[in-house]
Amino acid sequence: MSPEFLGLSRVDFVTVGTVGPPGRRTFYLQAGQGDLLVSLIIEKEHAAALSLGVQQLLEQLGGVPEETPIPTELELRQPLRPLFRVGSLGLGYDPQEDALVLIARAPVEEGREAPEVHLWCSRAQMYALAEHAAEVVAAGRPRCPLCDEPLEPDERHVCVRGNGRRWLFRLDE
Repeated sequence: MSPEFLGLSRVDFVTVGTVGPPGRRTFYLQAGQGDLLVSLIIEKEHAAALSLGVQQLLEQLGGVPEETPIPTELELRQPLRPLFRVGSLGLGYDPQEDALVLIARAPVEEGREAPEVHLWCSRAQMYALAEHAAEVVAAGRPRCPLCDEPLEPDERHVCVRGNGRRWLFRLDE
């Protein structure tokens, strides 16, 4: 095991959250086990893909057993000191442990091994993560109903579907 690897078996919690106003939010993936708190910077697209991927994997596995409590405390915890910015995420499943593994890797730099974190989670934890990540992604800036571009507060939106000739609307009007 290299110093560039960190594995948390059976995390106590796992979540996705943001810091900052819509349009300038920083997304984080965070997990903890005992006194160890791991925070990683992710992209909004990572959070959206993670939500979808976990939902699909859980569907293939038959979901979460009905009697299993679903975690509800999904806020980011302090201190928020990211280990690295994530370049890629992966999901896996261990049938013997009935655990899902979330693998986060930093971008690969030439001549160096990319650091990575493995988070072993229960089905219930990953279900809660997927639902929460979808909510966090949706809580950003509203989107134009015609072109799907994000709408900036305090700025008029020129919709490309209107060939730039007309103002569509402002959020504060």
